[in-house]
Parts: sequence; structure tokens; C-alpha cells
Amino acid sequence: MLNSIIPASGLTLASVLASTLCALLCGAFTAFVYSYKNAYTKSFAASLVLMPVIVEAVIMLVSGNLGTGVAVMGAFSLVRFRSVPGSARDMLFVFLAMAAGLAAGTGYVLLAAVVTLLVGAGMLIIDKTKLFEPKAREREIRITIPENLDYDGLFDDLFAKYLLKAELVRVKTTNMGSLYELSYRVALRDESVSKSFIDALRCRNGNLGIVCGRVSTIHDEL
Repeated sequence: MLNSIIPASGLTLASVLASTLCALLCGAFTAFVYSYKNAYTKSFAASLVLMPVIVEAVIMLVSGNLGTGVAVMGAFSLVRFRSVPGSARDMLFVFLAMAAGLAAGTGYVLLAAVVTLLVGAGMLIIDKTKLFEPKAREREIRITIPENLDYDGLFDDLFAKYLLKAELVRVKTTNMGSLYELSYRVALRDESVSKSFIDALRCRNGNLGIVCGRVSTIHDEL
């Protein structure tokens, strides 16, 4: 049942078309799952759709030829130095698309379909449920204070009232050294940012700038 559809005698038109169609469908399903509740670009989605077809074609070309296989492996390794780092989720879907192409290229179309469906379904289930979600939503808060204020313990009572935890991760001087910008990583007691919390911070820092937002996406990297 999981045998290769490519006959021992070599490639045929029917086997090539079947493998290519399977690779294209697996790529389309992978792109669909990736786009669900995830920010994406059209070019990346198109790459996920077509990558299995390209990998499948390469595998068919180098099948049985060791020298060609080594040359292609060296050429593909150069792509690593032409690409920017992606998140763990991006890398997962890239590897899924490549795996589907590899399976289709060797004729194991049923295996390619089953793996793509199972991994895609697993990602949808994780997205739809609260599985593996952190217990507390983290936020990044940047607070600007005058240089004459001692920031050590300045907001401890407010943090104890509104936050589960607070960690000072960076101190930066701004405005020719007349201001300090304090960067905190915090976990809120409530999912929403309370207006009273922001107002209390404004009263403490002299009504200077306060920025509260999501933690930088660098934490999503592998």
C-alpha cells in the first residue's frame, strides 16, 4: 500500500504526473494550514505551494545518479546563506514542504499525502486549542523617566499590584542623556492592559512616554 508508484524500469509519464500532482496538492494544503491564524506574505505562501514540486523534480532527476546528487546537494546548501532567519513555525512548514516533495519524488505519494495531512491537522488542532500556550501573556513595556530619578525599585509597588512578574531587561539613555528608557518584560494579571496601570505609571514617570506591546518576535525563533 505504501510502495512507490515509480516502476523499477524507470520513470513513466503517468508516474511523473501522479507524483507532481501529489506534490502540488501537498504544497497547497501546507500553505493553507500555514496561513490559518498566521501573518504571512503572498510570496512565502506561493513558495510553500511550489517547493514540493521543485524538490520532487530534483529527486527524480538525481535518482540513481550519485554524482548528480552530490552536485545538487552542494547547490542547495548555498540557499542557506541567501535566506533570512525565520520563526520556528516558518521552518516547520518549509521542512514539511520539502518532506512532501522528497516523498513524491521517490514515488511514495500516499506517504506524502498522509504525512502532510497529519502534520497539518496537528497544527490546526494546536492553533484551535490552548495546548502549549504559556500560562501568562507576556508584554514588553518601555518607560521613559528623567535622568534625576533612580529607577531601582521605582515601580515595584505598581508592578506588584498589576503584574504577575516584571523583569528589567534593558536600560537605554535617550535625548542626549537627559532621559532613561527602561525596557521591562512583564506578565499581566489581566489579559488586557489596564488604563489605570498606564495612568499610575504616567504619574510616576512625570507623564513621559510609555510604550506597551507584544514581546519582540525574536522569541519565536528556534
